[in-house]
Amino acid sequence: MTDQDQSSPWGDLAPRYESQQPRKILALDGGGIRGVLTLGILSKLEKDLKQKLNRGDDFRLCDYFDHFGGTSTGAIIAAGLAIGMSADELMDFYKKFGKAMFAKARYTILGWLFSGFKFKSGPLTTKLKEVYGAETNMDIANGTFKSLLTVVTMNRSTDSPWPISNNPFAKYNDKSRADNNQKIRLFQLVRASTAAPSYFASETIQWDKNDPSKTFVFVDGGVTPYNNPAFLLYKMSTLPAYNLNWQTGEKNLLVVSVGTGAATTTGAYRNLGSIIKNIPNNLMYAMQVDQDINCRAVGRCMYGDQIDREVHDMVYDAKREKDFLYVRYNADLSDKGLKDLGFGHLDPKKIREMDEPANIQDLLDIGTAAANQQVSMDHFGSFV
Repeated sequence: MTDQDQSSPWGDLAPRYESQQPRKILALDGGGIRGVLTLGILSKLEKDLKQKLNRGDDFRLCDYFDHFGGTSTGAIIAAGLAIGMSADELMDFYKKFGKAMFAKARYTILGWLFSGFKFKSGPLTTKLKEVYGAETNMDIANGTFKSLLTVVTMNRSTDSPWPISNNPFAKYNDKSRADNNQKIRLFQLVRASTAAPSYFASETIQWDKNDPSKTFVFVDGGVTPYNNPAFLLYKMSTLPAYNLNWQTGEKNLLVVSVGTGAATTTGAYRNLGSIIKNIPNNLMYAMQVDQDINCRAVGRCMYGDQIDREVHDMVYDAKREKDFLYVRYNADLSDKGLKDLGFGHLDPKKIREMDEPANIQDLLDIGTAAANQQVSMDHFGSFV
């Protein structure tokens, strides 16, 4: 690290982030074990970018994207990418440890509903420590990070979404504050983002050991409006309040959003079990669509599936300059969508489960097939 880098809050990343240049954002949805589907898409994206940019085998998505952000399983992946892992390395992580991450707690159904959680938190916490490092904090100058990172959490103590980034100029990353975000450990923040209510225990994080009022309880970021964090990352990168002040415009900003599968569920809520099982998926789908529409309205959509029969896909030549180029990759997990991808033999209800590690290989195959149909460097305009 040079003397100039040491004096910069960006550390070794100062040459990259202190210069003015076109910026690229990658946003990753939540969705439990269906994050494997996301990785199937990201693997092709990484390989295509490497080829298009004529880069070597050491190329990683962090060499291209300037800001990663994710919610829940998307946070696990985004954090890995931000510290320099490849999509395939993260895929190996899910393949090897997916079953351990969803290790069932020893509760009866009645105990799960009223006093416990469906899965143990310990195995996931242990694996997150191994991947990110037990002492790695959110200081972007700590030598671990290769890019900006935002993790979406839900603070149950304040009943509000808390998207936490390693942007050194963010208000609550000021190191003069006793409760600054940069000292929070990465593994614990990601664990907080994945703490799905009733599935995993909440995560308690102490911001200031001398101030009990700065200890908060967190649950899964997927219960915020930002299960798809794409529009949130656009705001955090461009609004003056966040102090990054990246330039907007179709040649200045690219936002790529990757989902964990479009998964509508229909029918009436028949009983308590049906409500618990279906409401999270229903809410996540609705929030995913809302954030997607926001991005397509403010940005110029270069690719995305049809949203509905009224607004269609919103892919068209803009009559005016938009704030950014936007790309949305995802897979349709409906019966028809699976058939179109060549997976008509799979049960849509079963493949949509967010906590079933037995689906890992099928989800990877679906993500790979979706990527082969969708991912194209033509969608990236002047950014490649």
